[in-house]
Amino acid sequence: MITKADKNKARKKRHARVRRNLFGTAERPRLNVFRSSKHIYAQLIDDINGVTLAAASTADKDLNVENGGNVEAAVKVGESIAKRAVEKGYEAVVFDRGGYLYHGRVKALADAAREAGLKF
Repeated sequence: MITKADKNKARKKRHARVRRNLFGTAERPRLNVFRSSKHIYAQLIDDINGVTLAAASTADKDLNVENGGNVEAAVKVGESIAKRAVEKGYEAVVFDRGGYLYHGRVKALADAAREAGLKF
């Protein structure tokens, strides 16, 4: 039987493999996605300086979502992170799916961010 810990270990291994060649700069930050069972989080990260430039999640009070673990909530987070990025002057980003499959909530967040003005 495959446990949740085994799945997360495999995800972390995939994420580390992808991160070897993927990094964000001040001009083109990395859009990182983390997905839990209850929430989804997105951050814009400048890896050269090691700072988070913007963040959005379903745990934010201003997003006002009932269930943070569904596709509709992911769409709201995608729109929110894109709006915050554009406000700070970032239009182009590098997408980091965090080792998750590009499907479901991760895909919904990415598509919503694209529609709201981010380019990746």
